[in-house]
Amino acid sequence: MTIHRLLIANRGEIAARIIRTCEALGIETVLAASEADLDSIPARLATTVICIGPPPSPRSYLSLDAVIQAAKKTQADAIHPGYGFLSENAAMASACEKNQIIFIGPTIGQLQAIGDKLKARDNAVAANLPVVPGGPVESVAEAQAQAKAIGYPVLIKAVSGGGGRGMKIVESDNALAQAMTLAQAEAENAFGDSRVYLECYVASGRHVEVQVLGDGKDVIHLGTRDCSIQRRYQKLVEEAPAPALSPELRNAMEAAAVTFGKHLAYRGAGTVEFLVDAARGSFYFLEMNARIQVEHPVTEAITGIDLVAQQIRVAEGRPLGLGQDDIRFYGHAIECRLNAEDCANDFQPSPGMVTLAAFPAGEGIRMDSHIETGIAIPPFYDSLLGKLIVWGKDRTEAVERLQQALSHCRINGVASNIVLHRHILDDPEFQTGGVDTRFLPARLTSGDWNLEAIDA
Repeated sequence: MTIHRLLIANRGEIAARIIRTCEALGIETVLAASEADLDSIPARLATTVICIGPPPSPRSYLSLDAVIQAAKKTQADAIHPGYGFLSENAAMASACEKNQIIFIGPTIGQLQAIGDKLKARDNAVAANLPVVPGGPVESVAEAQAQAKAIGYPVLIKAVSGGGGRGMKIVESDNALAQAMTLAQAEAENAFGDSRVYLECYVASGRHVEVQVLGDGKDVIHLGTRDCSIQRRYQKLVEEAPAPALSPELRNAMEAAAVTFGKHLAYRGAGTVEFLVDAARGSFYFLEMNARIQVEHPVTEAITGIDLVAQQIRVAEGRPLGLGQDDIRFYGHAIECRLNAEDCANDFQPSPGMVTLAAFPAGEGIRMDSHIETGIAIPPFYDSLLGKLIVWGKDRTEAVERLQQALSHCRINGVASNIVLHRHILDDPEFQTGGVDTRFLPARLTSGDWNLEAIDA
């Protein structure tokens, strides 16, 4: 079925990003917006705008009924959920099917198979992928027995959701009971699911992921991304391809991701995430994200492939039109997530009026954003203001180009993390490449960086 009108059940930069591809494909767009986003840039770019409720997400972007009714009212052929909100919700895909609306994403069964981290782990084992030692635990006694078997430190993780909620690092038996209680409570509060599982904690781990595309029959990969620079499990800097990996390790992870996708007969764009044990040169399956990722532009930059267009193509029932041999990798790309947060005040969110938004432009520079001078940043949603992406013929050129681009980036009126990104880019260890997830927490703890100001 050809999609003529597509409803975007999301907001911010990803909504604007989807609209751009739809315009290129000649597809009309309907933006499903909350009352807080009716005058946003995506609202101005869309063909049509429909209000789906008041600002709080549970009454708008997370309201399955409101989204479906908006699609029916505007006679949309399809719904693109973007990332976050309802993007990996099997009930959303089911409601689309029931109402004969195309869901831009995987099948209902695939969402169920990988949305639950334990089911995803079981599928990974069935596909012969390496997994981190551990498993589900329901009681403190079970957790203590499993921790004793695999050794401390261990990581308690929520079965549902993500973003670091319901995750606790435990160093000893004495701390396990309290950590597990807190993790279960966080998981219940955030996801309505208190289930947790326990894994061996890899202290020197890198977060490396592989982008895959599938049409339900064939699955290919579009290379690796490194997302190891994180604060409280939230990614801040991503790059493609992942640096400082041996060809053997890179090839093994890419092959494992494709194997997993084929095991699921995967349809759409997806990301298979791995934990790389830098000390041992091994890797483990973490999870699969069944949606477009925030960091997808770095993959687009090194492959020249529009991932949103591929999502739409597959959702229409067409084959990929690409084989693995058609994928070519060019240069290196790095992305910085620009957030409205006060780095000098424990990274508190900083909603408010943007009095100046000036972004760099030029060769190899891409800015995905939904803000401009005079735009209000509402307090109801995540703090992402936009993504600054650069491409270079190699990693050295990409780092230098991003340093220059950040120095010409201005966001006034709200606090932002531009200063933090400039410190990261200037750090010799980052410039060498291959840092692990301890890199940023260690720098922030040391107090060596002045997060209030940096010379322009």
